[in-house]
Amino acid sequence: MAYSWDNRVSFVIKYLYDVDNNGYLDERDFACLALRATIVDGKGEFSHSRLQEYQHIMMSLWEEIAELADFNKDGKISVEEFKQAVQQCCVGRRYEEFPQSMKMFIDTNFKMVDMNDDGVIEADEFRFNCIMRFAIDDVEAVDDAFDRLLSDDDRRRGGLTLSRYQELYAQFLGNPDENCCAIYLFGPLSEFSLE
Repeated sequence: MAYSWDNRVSFVIKYLYDVDNNGYLDERDFACLALRATIVDGKGEFSHSRLQEYQHIMMSLWEEIAELADFNKDGKISVEEFKQAVQQCCVGRRYEEFPQSMKMFIDTNFKMVDMNDDGVIEADEFRFNCIMRFAIDDVEAVDDAFDRLLSDDDRRRGGLTLSRYQELYAQFLGNPDENCCAIYLFGPLSEFSLE
């Protein structure tokens, strides 16, 4: 159950988008994501120009997600609305076929995980990202998830490049198969309740 498609989408909502943890997505979540990305990218330093860049990315993402998922047009996207939109827009599709703003979010997320800006997410960066997102009490489980995520080419490179991350993220959302390696993209998952 922890790696089912439904649970993976629940993870994305709870730990990537619903920043204020109120159980639904709205414009405020994406304003918070813009500030978070600015601070993470600056490694604690704040830049108004960088905030404006991230506000553009995140507000574009909000507008696109709202267009695709806010079926009742109430300014809030419920868990079920989001899952229905992901089902329609992402399942069975490659990264290149995702909505533009979703691709921008994926690329921004890669940049935030690649803390040393070398173009590769290495084991230590993966560990840090996992441990900052949700409660984990076993580093070996994180390391095992990272190892299962890697192809032979990834191992030779020492981690995940942007193009590989894009491919895995698309599979994480778009491939209902629980046996694909992309299920480990965000570490060892548990079952998530969004109620």
